[in-house]
Amino acid sequence: MAARLVSLACAGLRRGFRNSAAGWSVSVSQTRFEGSTPETRPTVRPRNELQRNQLSQFGEYVAEILPKYIQRIQVTCFNELELCIHPDGIIPVLTFLRDHTNAQFKSLADETAVDVPTRPFRFEIVYNMLSLRFNSRIRVKTYTDELTPLDSLVPVFQAANWYEREIWDMYGVFFANHPDLRRILTDYGFEGHPFRKDFPLSGYVEVRYDDEVKRVVAEPVELSQEFRKFDLNSPWETFPAHREPIELPKLDAGEKKPETK
Repeated sequence: MAARLVSLACAGLRRGFRNSAAGWSVSVSQTRFEGSTPETRPTVRPRNELQRNQLSQFGEYVAEILPKYIQRIQVTCFNELELCIHPDGIIPVLTFLRDHTNAQFKSLADETAVDVPTRPFRFEIVYNMLSLRFNSRIRVKTYTDELTPLDSLVPVFQAANWYEREIWDMYGVFFANHPDLRRILTDYGFEGHPFRKDFPLSGYVEVRYDDEVKRVVAEPVELSQEFRKFDLNSPWETFPAHREPIELPKLDAGEKKPETK
């Protein structure tokens, strides 16, 4: 009798397990089917008004402390704080952002430039700083032209050494009091600054290895007209010496039908 009761209980457990497994498989298939539907709504970053207000208040706080140098504060659409400063305020403003208790932007993530030839001060120098203490970023912008030098940031951030060398090489912005302001990307004797908008795309010189002098020589750029002609079907067809023209089979003309009026 006891054995029969045990067998009936086991059979009931097996039946219940099968039903629950079947229900679980149906729910999983439904979930997979629902998750496979394409998303039609655009992916837009939600607007965080609290973070935007906090960044704006911090920018106003810095502007109240350093009103002599900060000319404008703005918060971008992606909640990024930007400080637009006078060129004379590079050292004091960035030193304040590095050392102040409420800022602690101790990492210079990047330093770059933008060239806008239509402006009176065509070059915009951008400093991107990171605060590991508050997990926050800030962007500082200033301006200059071709002849006015800027103060080097190397005494404040050692990471600015190569950044400023790259800006000098690519844009021609001179940094005063830089310990080693040399070109860093272009070759020795290179003329011009490639990232300026008035610099030609083909450049001024081209380099090649000369077998006679056994070294690399620089010569003025010469682009023959043959290389300026392009064929969208096959570029090699513009050079007959590299490919013989393919003779296509010709069909004999058949008898013409008499014209009917």
